Amino acid sequence: MSAPLAGRLAFVTGAGSGIGRVTSKLLSRDGAIVVAVDRNLAAAEETVQSLGGKQDNAAYEMDVSSSASIDKVLKAVVEKYKKPPMIVVNSAGITRDNFLLKMPEADFDAVIDVNLKGTWLMLQHFGKAMVEHEVCGSMVNVSSIVARNGNIGQSNYSPSKAGVEAMTKVVAREFGRYNIRVNAVVPGFIKTPMTETLPQKVKDMVIMQCALRRFGNPEEIGEVIAFLASDKSSYVNGTSIEVTGG
Repeated sequence: MSAPLAGRLAFVTGAGSGIGRVTSKLLSRDGAIVVAVDRNLAAAEETVQSLGGKQDNAAYEMDVSSSASIDKVLKAVVEKYKKPPMIVVNSAGITRDNFLLKMPEADFDAVIDVNLKGTWLMLQHFGKAMVEHEVCGSMVNVSSIVARNGNIGQSNYSPSKAGVEAMTKVVAREFGRYNIRVNAVVPGFIKTPMTETLPQKVKDMVIMQCALRRFGNPEEIGEVIAFLASDKSSYVNGTSIEVTGG
C-alpha cells in the first residue's frame, strides 16, 4: 500500500472529534506521524490511541484562541520531533447559534476567537516555525458552506468561516515563496457532533436541498484534506474546495 505522507509530521487541531479525528486517522493511514490537539485532552488522546502504536504520534491539550497555548505546544512539538510539522490542519471550530437579535455579544466573540482568530494564530505561529526551520509543506483550513450561503442563527459562525476563506487566499500568496501551500476545504452538512444537535426538521430541509440527498460523512472531508496535504496537490494553492454533495 502506498504511503504518500510517509514520515511526514502532521498537526491537526480539533482532533478530538468529527472531521479532525477522522482526518488524523486518514493522515496516519497515509504514513504521517500525527500530533492531535484539542481543548479536550482526553478526546485527543483517544484519537491518538485509535491510530495504533506504529508511529510516534502524540496528543496535546491546546486552545487555538490563545497565543500562549499555541506557543507552548509548538515548542513541545519542535523539542520532541526536532522540527515543526510539514502538514497543519486547522479544523478546530465551535458554534454558538442564536438569532442575531437574541445573541449575546460573548457568543459572537467566542466563535470569532476560535474559528477566525484561532486559524490566524495557527497560520502565524506554525508558518513562522516552518519558515525558520526551512520546512516546506501544506496548511489546510476548514471553512464551511454556510460561509457562502448564510444560515439563520449563525451571524457569528458564517462570517467566521467566510473570513477563513479570505485569509486562506491572502496567506497562500504570502507563504508561496517559502513553498508552503495554504488551501481550504468547504464542507457542506456533515455527520459530526456539531450537526447532531440540529432539529430533525432542519436536517430534513438540508437533505432536500442537497443533490445527493444526504449528509456527508467526515471521511469524505478527510480524504480531500489528505489530498491537499500530499504532493498529489502540489500545484493547488490559495483555493477552496467545496465538498457539499451538490
